[in-house]
Amino acid sequence: MTRSLPLVRCKMSRLDLIFFLALSMLLIFPAVSRAQQSPPVAEQIAKVYGLDSFGQVEAIRYTWNAEFPGGHKVSNKWEWVPKTGTVSYEGKDKQGNPVKVTYQRSQLDGQSDVVKKEVDPAFANDQYWTLLPFHLLWDGASATDEGQQKLPIGDGTARKVAMKYPSEGGYQPGDTWDLYVGPDERIVAITYHRGAPNPPHLVSATYAAYKKAGPLLISTDHPGIVDGKDFRITLTDVSLKLAGSDKWIDAH
Repeated sequence: MTRSLPLVRCKMSRLDLIFFLALSMLLIFPAVSRAQQSPPVAEQIAKVYGLDSFGQVEAIRYTWNAEFPGGHKVSNKWEWVPKTGTVSYEGKDKQGNPVKVTYQRSQLDGQSDVVKKEVDPAFANDQYWTLLPFHLLWDGASATDEGQQKLPIGDGTARKVAMKYPSEGGYQPGDTWDLYVGPDERIVAITYHRGAPNPPHLVSATYAAYKKAGPLLISTDHPGIVDGKDFRITLTDVSLKLAGSDKWIDAH
């Protein structure tokens, strides 16, 4: 599900405010075979974030918050059950009306237009920011290690891993993500290059405020620049439930 970025306008619709999409509907059931076929660098990074323990995750929930250019703010509350593809959402539609819905991603055809055209693309976007390292394996994108490079935002250098999506399929094909990885294999910054001709074309953001939610490592703060304008994405109220337990484990 490759994700598009918002258009910078005086009036921004809900869909304009949707950020990056992952590559297709692969999030429903991440395929183990993809990890076996991916370059070693992709698996190395994903393991640091808890890849080997992801199968223990029964459910994950979080609130995705964004402050866009022009002062517009968005807040989406999610709960996702990976094994069944069940998604619960609380937020607003493009008219600003409250929306609260639960659906299965494998049965989108039977859902309303709001779910198909607004909620599910937003889920793909927000979930991508939350679990970016796993998409190196899940999405079938190519990953190339380009060695030490200057950071796209801030000072210093880090190992650059270019993540290229196929030119066809998904919400936004042909996108490239440059991941800047520190010596501990944690992502410290990213640059996004949009594959489509329409703007915005370039995004850089830092990956900061790391927290542990059970076995998963998650970056919860992403200040950055989109086509020269400041934006910020944060994750709050992050928690997960492990298989066999009813207890939610808060990120800390």
